[in-house]
Amino acid sequence: MTLPVARNGDVSFWYSQIGGPPPPRLPLAGDRNVDVCIIGAGFTGLWTAWYLKTQQPDLAVALVERDFAGFGASGRNGGWLTGAFAWSREKYLKATGDRDGVIAMGQALRDTVEEVIGIAGAERIAADIRRTNGLMVACTPAQMERIRATHDTEIAWGAPSGRVELIGGREMRARIDVRDAMGALVTHGVARVQPAKLVRGLAAAVERLGVRIWEGTTVTELGKGRVQTDRGRISAPVIVRATEGFTAGLPGQGRTLLPLNSAIVVTEPVPERVWQQIGWGGFELLSDASHTYSYAQRTADDRIAMGGRGVPYRFGSRTDTRGQTQAATVQKLHAILRRLLPPAADLPLAHAWCGVLGVPRDWCASLGYDRAAGFAWAGGYVGTGVSTSNLAGRTLADLILGRDTDLVRLPWVNRQVREWEAEPLRWLGVHGMYQLYSRADAHEARSGGKRTSVLARIANRLVGR
Repeated sequence: MTLPVARNGDVSFWYSQIGGPPPPRLPLAGDRNVDVCIIGAGFTGLWTAWYLKTQQPDLAVALVERDFAGFGASGRNGGWLTGAFAWSREKYLKATGDRDGVIAMGQALRDTVEEVIGIAGAERIAADIRRTNGLMVACTPAQMERIRATHDTEIAWGAPSGRVELIGGREMRARIDVRDAMGALVTHGVARVQPAKLVRGLAAAVERLGVRIWEGTTVTELGKGRVQTDRGRISAPVIVRATEGFTAGLPGQGRTLLPLNSAIVVTEPVPERVWQQIGWGGFELLSDASHTYSYAQRTADDRIAMGGRGVPYRFGSRTDTRGQTQAATVQKLHAILRRLLPPAADLPLAHAWCGVLGVPRDWCASLGYDRAAGFAWAGGYVGTGVSTSNLAGRTLADLILGRDTDLVRLPWVNRQVREWEAEPLRWLGVHGMYQLYSRADAHEARSGGKRTSVLARIANRLVGR
């Protein structure tokens, strides 16, 4: 059964919920000089600006944005504020040999949850923030094996007591009645947010600090100390690249980060009789342990937002058109909703949209600052940007201001990653990976799912994940 979607694209449901995208800010008007020019007015750029101005108020900071502040993943994501370590700790360890540093990075990431909540409160940003737990549900023995391994990894790498725990199927279904749930990995200390409200509020907060945001301004050339745009030139001794999934659109950055697509559908408000069947009274963040992965939240206005991969990658690192996604992707996400939560199967869908997240070649986030070149960067969050961008902004501010802090010594700082291959190799690699993941999930379902399919391991090796 295919349900009609009232709206597709128009950036995201989160913006339609607050009356649409914000009124446009003025574009750059001619040449300007600033101390720090930040390219990209999403979470990374805005947090960097916020920390720079709160630590050194006399600094002249400006953001240049092709569309509007929060246009990209910052206003389209699943609303998960988790502080998760979503990358390979072993890769950071291999590069630095600093196990304590990797553990410290994990703690710094966990701390971002309270950091963001605290600043949102201080800046009076009403973003539907609700402290809750994360639930990664397992519906097959192979998925149980994977969440046990994730639990053990978190403990081995310094997760504090009470951060993660395993629960059985009965307790999982008492929280959220997911069909065939055998158990779940519970992550404590996370939060649900309405991302468009958060990014809009943060943009207003940095403007109150005196930061300029030039919207509708496209960067056409980058050089030392200068950013050339279609509206004029910005001269700045420090330039920050904060474009995440849209990085490939910058001059000379076509293979730096791969724009991986993710899509979300959201239902109309769920009737109380359906909530009584599903549960979900704790507003937990819900994901599953399948290889193709899905994620969901119960929104503040009692809808279900369900996300996952649609068309994972567009040839040539192209991005979507204002969030529009394919009908087949909508059907696929609706099928996931039906599979996990049968009582929600007939709920009308109100909105569908997609966006891109930045993926580096080794699937590990990094940031850095080359003082001699006057160039800083951050990105490659691989889907955990709501929290990771905050740590990136804090760390970039410390690096730019020359502050000797624990953050500037974390193992993701100044980490160099090789570029992605030229086309058609990266298109073939990413699509091949997701085909193998889909087949791995299907194989596990047919075979009773007692062990993780070897196809998933092949998929990971294919793209270096």
